[in-house]
Amino acid sequence: MKTNELHPPQWANRVLRWLHPEDTLEEVEGDLEELYAYWYERAGKGQATWRYLLNVASVLPPFVRRRERKQAYHNPFLIQPSMLRNYFTIAFRTLAHNKVYSSINVIGLSIGLAAAMLIMLYTKDEVSFDRFHANNPHIYRITSKQFTPAGAFQSYNTHTGYLQGPKFAAGVPEIKMSVRYQSDRSDIKVGTEVKSFESFHADSSFFALFSFPLVSGNPATALREPKSVVLSEEMAEKQFGTTNALGKILLVRNSNGDSKEFEPYTVTGIAKKCPQNSSIKFDFLFPYVVSKEDMANEGNWFNFFQNTFVVLEPNANLKKVEATMNRIFEKDAKQAMEEEVKRFGPQSKMKYMLQPFTDMHLNKDMPAQNGLVDGSNPMFSYILSGIALFILLIACINFVNLTVARSLKRAKEIGVRKVVGGGRAQLMMQFLGESFILCFLAFGFALLLVQMVLPTFNELSNKALAFSYLFDAKLIAGYFALFAATGLLAGFYPALVLSNYNPVQTLYSRFNLSGKNYLQKGLVVLQFALASFLIIATLTIYSQFNYLTNKDLGYNDKGIVMVNKSGLSRNEAKVFKDELLKNQNIRDVAPKNGGNWYTVAKVNGQTEINFAYETVDATYFPLLQIPIIKGRNFSAEFNSDSTSSILVNETFVKKAGWTNPLGQVVDFWYNEGEKYKVVGVVKDFHFESLNAKISPQLFTMKPGNQYGKVFIKIKEGSETASLSHLAKTYKKLFPTNPYEYKFMDEENEKRYESEAKWKQIMLFGAILTIFISCIGLFGLATLSAERRTKEIGIRKVLGASVASITTLLSADFLKLVSLSFVFAFPVAYYAIKEWLENYPYRIDISVWTFVIAAALSILIAFFTVSFQSIKAALGNPVKSLKAE
Repeated sequence: MKTNELHPPQWANRVLRWLHPEDTLEEVEGDLEELYAYWYERAGKGQATWRYLLNVASVLPPFVRRRERKQAYHNPFLIQPSMLRNYFTIAFRTLAHNKVYSSINVIGLSIGLAAAMLIMLYTKDEVSFDRFHANNPHIYRITSKQFTPAGAFQSYNTHTGYLQGPKFAAGVPEIKMSVRYQSDRSDIKVGTEVKSFESFHADSSFFALFSFPLVSGNPATALREPKSVVLSEEMAEKQFGTTNALGKILLVRNSNGDSKEFEPYTVTGIAKKCPQNSSIKFDFLFPYVVSKEDMANEGNWFNFFQNTFVVLEPNANLKKVEATMNRIFEKDAKQAMEEEVKRFGPQSKMKYMLQPFTDMHLNKDMPAQNGLVDGSNPMFSYILSGIALFILLIACINFVNLTVARSLKRAKEIGVRKVVGGGRAQLMMQFLGESFILCFLAFGFALLLVQMVLPTFNELSNKALAFSYLFDAKLIAGYFALFAATGLLAGFYPALVLSNYNPVQTLYSRFNLSGKNYLQKGLVVLQFALASFLIIATLTIYSQFNYLTNKDLGYNDKGIVMVNKSGLSRNEAKVFKDELLKNQNIRDVAPKNGGNWYTVAKVNGQTEINFAYETVDATYFPLLQIPIIKGRNFSAEFNSDSTSSILVNETFVKKAGWTNPLGQVVDFWYNEGEKYKVVGVVKDFHFESLNAKISPQLFTMKPGNQYGKVFIKIKEGSETASLSHLAKTYKKLFPTNPYEYKFMDEENEKRYESEAKWKQIMLFGAILTIFISCIGLFGLATLSAERRTKEIGIRKVLGASVASITTLLSADFLKLVSLSFVFAFPVAYYAIKEWLENYPYRIDISVWTFVIAAALSILIAFFTVSFQSIKAALGNPVKSLKAE
């Protein structure tokens, strides 16, 4: 039979027979020469199929040697240098000829990889907290467990007082040294200006225990003198205009000291900036000074207000050390405990423990607090890692779908490669190579994306991560692992499918991706299940955040300015109020105690109640518009109100079990003769954030209690004039006190900053997930349209409309999206139910959340699929049917 009498499939069958080991080398070479000549002739006549085959064949070796065939047969993964060059040539040609699909693949993978890189940065920072100290892992914080008098577990306590550190260090041989660390506020005077700063006090062994290097100064002696201070480089620059500030003088009024006047403190050290991943961050560090009387007072075993850290010997037995600590406590505090029982009745029992220093940052029960900063919740890392995994997984799914979707365009290339001796393993290596090339490009773009979005990510995650962190040795190893895993995950399945094509069918143009395609459909279901889950989570977080920020707090916080003034006496408060009210824009003024006070008292004779203890005056409730539902408010008409009258809230009444609260007595039995009568009941209001339930609250005008905060109600629209008058009045009356104001409604909103950030993070995650999912759906729609080209042509010839064809092509995908809800909704319901349990005041889980999520998913999927469906439906049926 002559060459020009054969058709492509017949040649394909013949070429396949050449690969049989019994063929002679001359037969193979002759037939290949004849086949090449025939292809060349057909290509010269302008036939596109043969021109394509010739182009493909031109980059293949001219002959298939029996020796090479045997090597390939015995070692299918053996790759010659020429083959490797060929793989790269074909890969780059393919990517260049399919710019749109290559771009979509690279963009999808870039977003997924960038998300994974950011979360790796975040997680690395989280787990690296406090690990830079040279004494790790032998640094511990002294903590304790509290038990009820009956022995039931009550709570954890991370605070200590004056005695624990020195007493345990002296009595436990395994403890090398201890450091007490206390947070404080200090007023710094420069010229006539006074500013308040957060400051800290620490024992002189601070720099021996922790690895905070000094730029200048002696770490062994920097905190020995009482009137000395160590500054950070940034603070030295602010205060003196230079970091060369050793020996300079600061005028300091320290609230932890006895003096209320400014005193000179000498700068004895300049410290480098504390690392980002440190629970201890300071700008002002003062010596820890305790009087001999306080150290000798055994009652100070029961004062808890600071952190105490110890360093153990390397071979110390932790359980043995803790047992020794508790024996010391029981012996040394025995008399003090007996006095506590006599005065207050049966007391909680305490057991001291040691918490690893590196455990604080992610510990929910014993977190970094009370002067320690940036305490976190491991749940944040889990959620962020889950979102990043979702995005990366969906990006890999898209790669699979798009590669297989475009495989019809490369079917003849695969057929020719198989015809001339390409083994399946070699074809898999080729397609995996293309996958890794795309991943490499995506990896480069991902690095650019990370650099671009890192500032926004830092703001959302409350971090200060730098791009340079990306080049940490462990992270680089992680990125290589991520690169390899992504390349294999994204390329293995397409390589497996494409390398299995039948060359006879592909060369005769009768190849199609038939079958149920369960895996591809399953991937689409998985994609939209993840997307739907994130949509539901985002809608829930949005609803909860709106609920928290819009819920009626029980008082009116609009137009109220808050000013702090510690140690404000009754007379000072009256003068301040009278001066402010001289301005017509100031509606009213009400003082209150500073901070949050809590104490205990007895009701009904013996019942003890813990409650929030508030010191106010008669204008407090009218100013905040808090209703008094029973009895009356404090009044100047009743002289006894400041000495024997109190108001309580509804929760206090319920806790006390009163049916008629007016006239009931609250007994502060530990202060002799201090008893009060209830003259009014205040309607419950949220004096704390909505993340906590309303607790019992008691209000007094006790003269011995000082004020620490002032609320000023200003006229709407007069903010500028009112604030100007407020500042002038404050500075005139309190010239040596730092002035700072805050709007009450803004401070209330700041309580929910965490929810606001998670709202944004989930929104971005949902948008990225939906976007990448739509890319994958677009790829499958393209595959479907190419597979059914002739069917669409026949339907159009028979009179089908564009709308009916679009509906036909879209229906299958919408069914898959709808099926995804079956998997997404139960998981989403359980997840949001568990999350909402963390809030005592929360929204109800609404069916509309799921309906909206389903509608959004279907609409997004429909618009994505309909674009490709309409394009196929508008195609010319003549072109799709002419090959028949």
